Amino acid sequence: MTVAPPVTPSATPSAALGAKLALATPALHRAIERLWRPDGLRERYLRYLAAMHPLLVASVPLLERAAARCADLDDPWAPRLAAYYRRHAEEERDHDVWLLADLAAAGGHRDEAPHRAVVELAGAQYYRVEHEHPVALLGYMAVLEGNAPAPWLPDRLAEATGLPPAAFRTLREHAALDDGHLDELLREFDGLPLTARQRTVVSVSALHTAGLLTQLFRSLASDPPPSGPPPGDLPTDQATDQATEAPHHPGGHP
Repeated sequence: MTVAPPVTPSATPSAALGAKLALATPALHRAIERLWRPDGLRERYLRYLAAMHPLLVASVPLLERAAARCADLDDPWAPRLAAYYRRHAEEERDHDVWLLADLAAAGGHRDEAPHRAVVELAGAQYYRVEHEHPVALLGYMAVLEGNAPAPWLPDRLAEATGLPPAAFRTLREHAALDDGHLDELLREFDGLPLTARQRTVVSVSALHTAGLLTQLFRSLASDPPPSGPPPGDLPTDQATDQATEAPHHPGGHP
């Protein structure tokens, strides 16, 4: 069983968030390692691209909506958070177009319907932004940015799958662009004078995201894809089981 390290009263909000995520990320990293295992990798990579496209489609509108919701708040720091979301939205713009081009270069095609776990990942954030607090999106982003692809991953996948370099643009660009994004996000989080409840909103959002992302990658890593109940119906406790964290995990979110 993995036990979170103790959090001292003087710990920064980002350190406290990291201690909580330490309970969930080992299972996520194991799912990522299984996703990128060599056998059957070509077919799994196509499934991965098709599944991730709807999540990227949702990214910019979600960031823009969170920025707009900040205008409804009385918090004096809300304009700062809105500006951060708008900057990040511009950085993410058209990445869904890149991914479609990757999918075409790989010989794949879009799914007729989004993966259940993808709908839950994006949908949960829309709910939290609208009905809890737009700061919740920081928890979602922290998990995605913290599991961005490693710089060596695109070349390793290209070698293992035999697919052309054009099939890996999104991973390659994100491996470069996401360098420093997590640090920037955590500085933003630490710089906001949040209440204890608002920090809890961010933590719950992050833990929920880690569990759903684990479900998604476990489903995509299955050969053949699982039949029966929709992938999103996996029990949440199964998605957050404890394991020893694999070092230097390759990352999974583009």
